[in-house]
Amino acid sequence: MEIALIVIAMLIIAGLSMYATILLLRLKKQTAAHKAIAAAQQQALEQKQQKLLGDIHYIASAMTEDRCEISEGVYRIAKLFELLSMTERVMDEFPAFYQHFEVIKCHPIREARNQLPKQERMRLDLQRMKSESALQQRILDEAKQLSQFTPVTH
Repeated sequence: MEIALIVIAMLIIAGLSMYATILLLRLKKQTAAHKAIAAAQQQALEQKQQKLLGDIHYIASAMTEDRCEISEGVYRIAKLFELLSMTERVMDEFPAFYQHFEVIKCHPIREARNQLPKQERMRLDLQRMKSESALQQRILDEAKQLSQFTPVTH
């Protein structure tokens, strides 16, 4: 009888050990899958960031080469920095850009602009042109810096 209890106890222990081993293997496989997914997501994020930085470089170069209007370039670059969640980090580095962006960020574009009364469009244009005129050289200097911009990673 004692031997039978010992054999049953050994079988129970062996069964529990096999079950624990199976669970550990599943956990290891699941952990590896999570790491692979996280690595793929990180790589996709880095590729997106590099594309957006490339767009910033292109727009900044176009601004310095007079292929892009100052306000359009400022607006687009500011929005790209928003997508990169870098606005707070670069505002102090490019103050003229963001000073001008504060003036134009609420200006309607495309169809919304066309629907405004002529007087309102003229008022907004005057506001934009005054800011452009006052900040033009500083913005272009900052655009030169932006055409080579590389963010500092933390």
